[in-house]
Amino acid sequence: MTNTDSKPAPILVERVQTGVRIEKRMLKVLKAFAELKDITLGDLLEGIVLHAFDNKTPFSPESLREIEKLREIYGMTLTAADSHNFVEQ
Repeated sequence: MTNTDSKPAPILVERVQTGVRIEKRMLKVLKAFAELKDITLGDLLEGIVLHAFDNKTPFSPESLREIEKLREIYGMTLTAADSHNFVEQ
C-alpha cells in the first residue's frame, strides 16, 4: 500500500558560501520576493536556476504580478534584453 500524501524523500545537498556580485535593484527585488514567500534568497535563486535549466518558468502568474509590483517599488526597469549590455559604474 502506498501513501499518496507523502512528501518526496529529502535530497542531501552541499551548499557553499559565494561572493556573487549582482545589480543592486535586482537584488532588492529578489530579497523582497524571497521575504514575501518566506524563503531564503539562496532557496529562491536555486529554484530559479533549476527551473531555467529545465527550460521551465519558475514563477506562477500571481508571483509575476507580485514581482512586477516589487520592480516598480525598487525602480528596476531592466529586462532580459538588457542582460548583455551591463557596464559597471
